[in-house]
Amino acid sequence: MPLNDYITPHPYPGKLIIVEGIDGSGKSTQLDLLRKYLESEGHPVHFTEWNSSALVKDTTKIGKKKKALTPTTFSILHCCDFAERMTYSIIPPLKGGMIVLADRYMYTAFARDVARGVSRSWVRGMYSFAAKPDIAFYFQITPDVSVQRILVGRPQLKHYEAGLDLGLADDPVESFELFQGRIVGEYNEMVEEFGLTVIDGTRPILAQQQEMRAIVESRIGDYLASLRAQRPRRVSRVPVRAGAR
Repeated sequence: MPLNDYITPHPYPGKLIIVEGIDGSGKSTQLDLLRKYLESEGHPVHFTEWNSSALVKDTTKIGKKKKALTPTTFSILHCCDFAERMTYSIIPPLKGGMIVLADRYMYTAFARDVARGVSRSWVRGMYSFAAKPDIAFYFQITPDVSVQRILVGRPQLKHYEAGLDLGLADDPVESFELFQGRIVGEYNEMVEEFGLTVIDGTRPILAQQQEMRAIVESRIGDYLASLRAQRPRRVSRVPVRAGAR
């Protein structure tokens, strides 16, 4: 794809719906519910998630274990992961006319990398090849809510997850909350810049899902209707009565 200004719609027949939010925002739960709903309606759906490329997974794992990843290295690795994901897991199903549901997109890098001190313009430049989503949901919660949710059943926070590499605080929980606060600040700045659709992540799960489905129907309703129209109609068989000719 040519360089993207993040405004021009992608040229593919399918639709790209993505979710964003800090840890514990509930975005993954909501995307999974949306996936099941769309599949139940008979729509072709493809799911993809952040940091899922086998290409850089081992390198990232080793770097985390040795605590050797700098903010810039982290940023480059995640961009490599995203590039492979875009090439093999996003563009092909979009070309095939499918609905692609992405758990985290380039906005995760825009928020996390900048929160780690990486240049905002540099990070945006690296992702200039990314396709513009048709709908970008941002599940908005506060850092204290994130802490409460993440710590439920979690024995301890990991080094990079807690942002301990940034030296914000010695205590992992305090560091995590401060780090998430920085990320929230970046996300909130992006709402207007990239047209993110904000969902209140503190509302009941069902209420969020209903709002999400309503937005999907309002934004890509014509596309969904065309998919329904393309499905072969079921032929109802009328039982033949005994003696009928």
